[in-house]
Amino acid sequence: MFPISRFASSLLLALFLIFPTHACNAGKDPQETPDPPSRQTAAANGPEAERQITDSRRNAITRAIEAVSPAVVGINATRVQRRRDDLFYRMFFGERYAMMPVLGSGYIISSDGYVLTNDHVAGNAEDISITMTNREKIPARLVGSDPVTDIALLRLETDQELPYIELGNSDDVIVGEWSIAFGNPFGLMSTGARATVTVGVISATHVTLEETDGRIYRDMIQTDAAINSGNSGGPLVNSLGQVIAMNTVIFSPNQGNVGLGFAIPINRVRKIVEILKKEGKVNREFVPGFRVQQVNDAIAQAYGLDRAEGVIVTQITSSRGVAARSGLEVADIILTANGEPVYSIGVLEGLIRYSLRGEVIELDVLRNNKTRTIKMKLE
Repeated sequence: MFPISRFASSLLLALFLIFPTHACNAGKDPQETPDPPSRQTAAANGPEAERQITDSRRNAITRAIEAVSPAVVGINATRVQRRRDDLFYRMFFGERYAMMPVLGSGYIISSDGYVLTNDHVAGNAEDISITMTNREKIPARLVGSDPVTDIALLRLETDQELPYIELGNSDDVIVGEWSIAFGNPFGLMSTGARATVTVGVISATHVTLEETDGRIYRDMIQTDAAINSGNSGGPLVNSLGQVIAMNTVIFSPNQGNVGLGFAIPINRVRKIVEILKKEGKVNREFVPGFRVQQVNDAIAQAYGLDRAEGVIVTQITSSRGVAARSGLEVADIILTANGEPVYSIGVLEGLIRYSLRGEVIELDVLRNNKTRTIKMKLE
C-alpha cells in the first residue's frame, strides 16, 4: 500500500520539477529541439554509427520474433455447440445445437501446411479459415483432434510452400528463462494481419490443473507472458525461436491477463500430432480393470500410516484388465503414480485418462508393510 500523504508530496515535487522545464522551452521553435546525444554522435560518425545503433537494438528476443512471426496464424472457425436447455425442454424437444463463431490462434509446423491449435478452438468446427501474416486467407480442414489433451491438427488447403516453426524440447525448459507468446488476441489478426507478441519468463513447469469439460491439463508450463482471449492455440517460444509449448489456459477473474498463463508442453503435443496424422484420433481403448477408495484415517491406522494418503484397491473388476496383468491386488495402497503423490482418486483417474495406449504408469504401492513398484502397461 502506497500512503496517500507520500503520494501527495511526491506529486508536488514532480510538478515542481516538470513545469520549469516546459517554461524554459516555451517560445522556442520545436524544430530547434536538439537531437539526443546518441543520434548526434551517429550523425557525426556517419552511416556506420547509425548501423551500430540499429544493431544494438536487436537481441535474441527480436531475432526469435522475426523468425517465428510468419508462421503464426489467426483461426476463424464455426463450431457446433449444444445449447444448455433445461431438462423440461429437452424431454419434449430433444437436444438443440447452434453454430458458434470461434476465434483462436495456431502455428504452421511443416512446409506442406500442417497447423497446430487447441481442440477447444477447432476440434468440433464445421468451417475453418486461416489468416496469414500477409493478410492471405486460406481454408483449412480438420485432420484430427484429441479433446482430452485439448490438441487439434489442421491442414491448409493450398499447394504453396509455407513458412513453419521449429519444434523445441519442452523437457529442456528452464524456470526463469525468456518466453515469447504469439497469438491472435480478440481476433486482432483479422484487421492487422500481424500476430501479437508478448514477452515474459517461464514461471513454473509440471503444473497440473483441474479437469475442465473433460479436458485434462497435466505437466503444463506456466508463464507470465500476457495471454488473452483468442491466444488459445498459439505458440509459446523460447529465445532460440523454438516452440516449447502451446498457449491454452489462463487463470483470470475477468477474462483478461493477470500473469497466469499455462501452455501444453510441446513434447506431449508432438506425440499426439503423430497419432492424429495417422489415425485422426487418439485410441485410449484399454481397460484399467480396478476400483479404488480414498484412504481415510481408519484405513491409515490399520496400515500403520502416519497420515491418510493414497488410495486403496477395493476390487479387481476384470481378469483381462491392465491391473490384473500388472499384478495389482486388492488391498494394495497406491501411494504415487509416475512419481506424483496420489492425494486423491482424481489424480489417478486423470493420469490414466491422459495417458496413451502403450504407455506405462509406474505405481508405488504398499503391500504387507512393504513398498514395491508395479508397472502398468496400458494396452
